[in-house]
Amino acid sequence: MRLRRKRRLMRCLRKRRELLSIADNTANIQRQDILLISVIRNEKIRLPYFLEYYRRLGVNHFLFVDNDSDDDTLDYLAHQPDVSVWLAKTSYKRAGFGLDWSNYLLRKYAHGHWALTVDPDEFFIYPFCDTRPIRALTDWLNGCGVRSFGTMLIDMYPRGTVDAEPYDEGRDPFEIASWFDAGNYMITKNPEYRNLWIQGGPRARVFFPENPSRAPALNKISLVKWDRRYAYVSSTHSLLPRGLNQVYDEWGGEKTSGALLHAKLIDILGDKAQEELARGQHYGKSNEYRAYAEKLGHNPVFWCDQSEKYINWRQLEILGLMSKGNWA
Repeated sequence: MRLRRKRRLMRCLRKRRELLSIADNTANIQRQDILLISVIRNEKIRLPYFLEYYRRLGVNHFLFVDNDSDDDTLDYLAHQPDVSVWLAKTSYKRAGFGLDWSNYLLRKYAHGHWALTVDPDEFFIYPFCDTRPIRALTDWLNGCGVRSFGTMLIDMYPRGTVDAEPYDEGRDPFEIASWFDAGNYMITKNPEYRNLWIQGGPRARVFFPENPSRAPALNKISLVKWDRRYAYVSSTHSLLPRGLNQVYDEWGGEKTSGALLHAKLIDILGDKAQEELARGQHYGKSNEYRAYAEKLGHNPVFWCDQSEKYINWRQLEILGLMSKGNWA
């Protein structure tokens, strides 16, 4: 595992040559700042609300890698004072599906910081997020000696078809996609990395009904007190050293955990699926996006009589999808 981690770190150092700085505001990063890292492409429509949400939560600085967008993503980010952005024109797939780029930014800028690594359609929630900023959570985690914080990805969807209501730039996507699956999840433990592996939810139901084991993983470890010796090895599903992956309790208790509300299942998914399918840059020969493109052509409805309408984080705790643990 040490050798595997060293190889990951060597890869990210080599891949730093692919990053061209467009706007570098990292000199403004203060010692206690909370950072957010994201690798994106053609996400201009999502970014205004994404930045507003995380600024309100308490993120101090954003580090983006733009993978050769052909919309206004790069120009928009370059004019944000709390954003640093790099351009990567090279292959997303050959950069470990963007992981080499984000590992490099984490290594160079996030050492000693709490860092949140998310996609632009993922919105972090945690116990008391409606009344306490993210720094309250990280301060408590520091006091407990905790270095990593587990989350479950909750796929959100509308009541009708995905394309029934268009998404407008700057809008809260959960005004459209306000429903989720309260159950229908499978969980196993990965013996190699010791992380949990969670699958299920609406994407498993609709896109992979015959083979739900092919559905995307929903376990994420997005919030980490970063050290330059750390490295993500499979998206944000697992890290090295392996101890960072043990964000759960095996002895009958509950560790504090959060969730990522996932705003993928809105009307812009159709165009995104076609774009990514044509690029062929995603894991498993882009089979996930192939499933999206094929099924979306039939206007599927994700809502069912077991669907729950999202209210707040307390609802997710009652349903067992996150936990406040012993944080009061």
